Amino acid sequence: MDARNMPWIGRTVSICSSTDSTLVGRTGLVIDETKRTIKVLEGESELTFAKDVIKFTLDDAEQIIDGSIVGQRPGDRIHRRYRK
Repeated sequence: MDARNMPWIGRTVSICSSTDSTLVGRTGLVIDETKRTIKVLEGESELTFAKDVIKFTLDDAEQIIDGSIVGQRPGDRIHRRYRK
């Protein structure tokens, strides 16, 4: 199954690229997701990333997810079909 359609809470996210260069390389555990943001636990701090400015991987997978494409609510994203 495509990682874009799976639940992300409890998985490790790694930021590969971003329009904000300070976010590149950040890694943490996904603790919440909304339509436009991902909340990540990095160490002891909670960080919130806007989906539309990042590209990321989940659990060190090879598939890079473009956050601007997955800008739906988590429940809607799970059932959506994405072009390859």
